[in-house]
Amino acid sequence: MGDVPRYPRLLGLAGLLPQLACLLLAYLGPDDWRDAARAFAAIYAALIFTFLGGTWWGIAAGAPAAERRGGLAWLWIAAIVPSLIAAAALALWLSGQLPIEPVLVTMGAGLLMALGVDSRIGSLAPRWWLSLRVPLSVVLGVTTIAIALA
Repeated sequence: MGDVPRYPRLLGLAGLLPQLACLLLAYLGPDDWRDAARAFAAIYAALIFTFLGGTWWGIAAGAPAAERRGGLAWLWIAAIVPSLIAAAALALWLSGQLPIEPVLVTMGAGLLMALGVDSRIGSLAPRWWLSLRVPLSVVLGVTTIAIALA
């Protein structure tokens, strides 16, 4: 991550702290905090997943001649998928139709699979994009799945 500019690197790493705190609470915290840590972790993962879709939207919008590039349709579509998945998973959980564990696994897996979109963005993103995205997605995705197993 040495080639990533300072602010994206530091703020990106800081964005891992809430999920790491939830992981610690889920495994080492008092029993009565476990459910709250898992709920917060699911909501936070959904928030970051949708934020990631927003970054893809911004990259597509900032592409030269975005309106004329029919090839960017895949990126516009990919940009809304995280929000739709997160909304569906959270709605099913909040309505009592789905336990928290599948929501956490879905969010964690989604964050890991998002690297496929990140890698396909190519020259539309800054040169350092994948150097930032890989560690952030891997740590956040794996941590979120680990919380589901707590």
